[in-house]
Amino acid sequence: MPQLEEACAQQQRPSAAKNKMWSSLNDWLWHERFWLPPNVSWAQLEDRDGLVFPHPRDTLMAVPLALALVVVRFTFERFVGLPLSRWLGVRNQTRRPAKPNATLEKYFLMKGRKPTESQMNLLATQCGLTLRQTQCWFRRRRNQDRPCLTKKFCEASWRFAFYLCSFISGTMVLYHESWLWTPVTCWENYPHQPMKPGLYHWYLLELSFYISLLMTLPFDTKRKDFKEQVIHHFVTIILISFSYSLNLMRIGSLVLLLHDSSDYLLEASKLFNYTHWRRLCDTLFIIFSLVFFYTRLVLFPTQILYTTYYESIANLGPFFGYYFLNILLVVLQLLHVFWSCLILRMIYSFIKKGQMEKDVRSDVEELDSSDGEAAEECPQMKNGAAPRPGAAPTDGPRSRAAGRMANGHTPDT
Repeated sequence: MPQLEEACAQQQRPSAAKNKMWSSLNDWLWHERFWLPPNVSWAQLEDRDGLVFPHPRDTLMAVPLALALVVVRFTFERFVGLPLSRWLGVRNQTRRPAKPNATLEKYFLMKGRKPTESQMNLLATQCGLTLRQTQCWFRRRRNQDRPCLTKKFCEASWRFAFYLCSFISGTMVLYHESWLWTPVTCWENYPHQPMKPGLYHWYLLELSFYISLLMTLPFDTKRKDFKEQVIHHFVTIILISFSYSLNLMRIGSLVLLLHDSSDYLLEASKLFNYTHWRRLCDTLFIIFSLVFFYTRLVLFPTQILYTTYYESIANLGPFFGYYFLNILLVVLQLLHVFWSCLILRMIYSFIKKGQMEKDVRSDVEELDSSDGEAAEECPQMKNGAAPRPGAAPTDGPRSRAAGRMANGHTPDT
């Protein structure tokens, strides 16, 4: 028995050491001098006398809620978004699949989607194909991986529904709060500000939504600003979690509401773009642009950044959490500037051409006949007759446009 007890004690020692190390690391990470203003402790933010304060552990609830939102999203897209797209006449483009070719498929998956011309020549020699046939194969193979219009519509419909509901909910929660109209009141009696139930539920819902977006990002439509989207989602999740843990929910709620005020307009514009309701799409996009520029380039720096940088430390003094908050907000502002440049490019195209072009972040559908390989593969006319001597060339702009229409291709939007 003494030997058994000694063996059990030896097994428990490493576990106790690990627990002690983890406890020490946790105490250091959440040390008061990092996150709270001078002379403020976590003990002062414990619930008391019927007053409830936010606690960092509460943010863990967002993970199961995010998983639930993923389920709700796919259910919504399947039973609401998809039938709605069919009812509104959204049609996917006709795509000619690439012929099975093990050598080209292996190269496509392992080495790259867009080989150089020298690599194309080598692959064509290995497969016994012409250069144009090899180029055609890669174009068709890339098109196979591009999302269809119905998928884009379903994704946009889910984001539109959430952003609209979130904006309405946030407006109802904050409408009667003084800090919505006077941001400087965010710092009154900070950090001793009791948490209100409505703000808590809305805040947790927003955090869960952005976590769900990060979870599904690898499966969503890839756009040219994919990296910026990842940065944005990470920064937003950190900012929401950080502001909740430090009881910065007042200023955090203003940032969330400011973003939601334009996001649902963008998604609505996308929906009408996919349904080819051009005038309504163009009108909504112009409204979105005006709201975006005003909220992200005017209100955000002059109201949010100004109050967090200057007014927040008027009575408290700077601390690490103050610098961390402002760094995250500056990163958000840089992303606002980046997306503003993309919007300006689209507005310039709108003014120049008279209608809204495709989203500049979208990947463009490549056309099979763009390099004339259709003429090489099928030199005869559609009725089986050979081209007449002196006939117009089959690889000109007009014939290519006619070929695209005959194949059912339409411009990507």
